[in-house]
Amino acid sequence: MNHLRFLRYVDEVARAGSIRQAAERLHVAPSAVNRRILDLEDELGTPIFERLPRGMRLTTAGELFVRYIRGRTAELDEVRSQIEELKGLRRGRVSLVASQALAPALLPAVVARFRDAHPLAGYAVRIGDHHQALEALRAYDADLALVFNLAPEADIEVLAAFDQQLVAVMHRDHPLAGRTGVRLRDCAGYPLVLPNGDIAGRQLIEQFLARSSLKLQPMVESNSFEFLRGCLYHGQAITFQIAVGAVTDGGELVTLPLEDRQFPHGRLVLARLRGRQLPVIAHAFGEHLMEALREMDMAPAEA
Repeated sequence: MNHLRFLRYVDEVARAGSIRQAAERLHVAPSAVNRRILDLEDELGTPIFERLPRGMRLTTAGELFVRYIRGRTAELDEVRSQIEELKGLRRGRVSLVASQALAPALLPAVVARFRDAHPLAGYAVRIGDHHQALEALRAYDADLALVFNLAPEADIEVLAAFDQQLVAVMHRDHPLAGRTGVRLRDCAGYPLVLPNGDIAGRQLIEQFLARSSLKLQPMVESNSFEFLRGCLYHGQAITFQIAVGAVTDGGELVTLPLEDRQFPHGRLVLARLRGRQLPVIAHAFGEHLMEALREMDMAPAEA
């Protein structure tokens, strides 16, 4: 039912009057919203928006089309309500193990969006690494796991995997903050506050350093991203984070891609226990989660 989601993009842009604001409400990339609108305009053979210096305004054809969308949406909501009653989606509980990097921003947004359609569902979200994720799946303590660098296991089914780059994170007043990217060597002359060895981002750094003559001496090591982020407000410190988990604190912090050649990528993996019949609500949340990650324009990881 992807076409129905794309129709919602049009409706949200019409309400917001802006692709950027609509994308923020939908929790998707502005480029994804713009691309779908262009596809629909091509399919209809006419523009549905006027693109103005200060935003987007419906054309006459667009007004007719949005009226159609809202009528279809109302009818679909009623059908979905009836189907959810049949399938037990009104109530239920989703249990998930997720990497710490996803806790501040990505997961709250995904859960909030899912709750729009399933307001009575409950959630048990546990933060853990890939070892804890495997234990929880095998013990039936979690329906799903969304973690970095989950190793292949015969009893674990990978539902989706996405490439993730490591980025450097620093305060906006840092001497390197004005650059478009940095190398690890550029960062070595500043205080480094690094995640400890159990964290996927630190493991990527160590993989790269094992093939390099560069040595890094961290000033601080911690398993708490919140603590490491707090350190960035003092003494020109730098830390490193998987891109999807990098929080900018409302613009106070800056993220810069690493430009070192052949720097390894991480894999964000959504998985479940192979052969397990998930509760209906957990299966629906898993589908929702995969779609949300795809809408963020993440690149699928190679098998």
